Amino acid sequence: MLKPSVKKLIGVVVILIWLPLYALLAMAIGIRVLPHAHGLVEFLYYAVAGMAWIVPIGLMFPWMSREPSDNRSTKR
Repeated sequence: MLKPSVKKLIGVVVILIWLPLYALLAMAIGIRVLPHAHGLVEFLYYAVAGMAWIVPIGLMFPWMSREPSDNRSTKR
């Protein structure tokens, strides 16, 4: 099992890699797909894309803060 401090370090590294990559991907999609789109479509895309980055990060936070469980069985 990983120690909480190691999990937090892994989480920080993943966040620092994920956010710029996600931002570049969302921007590239917006530039290629939306140049002639209606204003409402652009607004909806950027609203969803602007909030979607938090889903993987939000799923990772509980993992980062979870204490390691003692998986030793009581049988010996």
